[in-house]
Amino acid sequence: MFPLPRLPVCPCKYLSAEDTKTNLPSQLVTVALLVASNDFMTFAWYGHLSEKSAPLWIVIGVSWGIAFFEYVLQVPANRIGRGSFSATELKTIQEIITLSVFAVFSVWYLKEPVHWNHLIGFGFIAAGGFFVFHKWV
Repeated sequence: MFPLPRLPVCPCKYLSAEDTKTNLPSQLVTVALLVASNDFMTFAWYGHLSEKSAPLWIVIGVSWGIAFFEYVLQVPANRIGRGSFSATELKTIQEIITLSVFAVFSVWYLKEPVHWNHLIGFGFIAAGGFFVFHKWV
């Protein structure tokens, strides 16, 4: 077998709010990166729905290419955020951001209205965030 090259240690594990040039709080950096990553994710997952003439294999390839940039933002977001949030809190933040980004995308790009029942459903999911972040003890 071929010997595998030794890869450098990922610099992401060293990123923190203190190490960034902007000195922004890690919570803000985390949320900003998750919002940006969700923009890519939403477009990768749903952007092709407005263009149905492209062959499926091309749509899959393009979606994977777009999703790469989602991961480029999402992985550092979770690394940075893990210092301030638990894994459960990070996932909750991710889901609330996902719904928010999707609602805007649905109206703006897909030209689908968001109805009152959608907003109530999204609101219940977002309200779940209260139970995740509330300190009960």
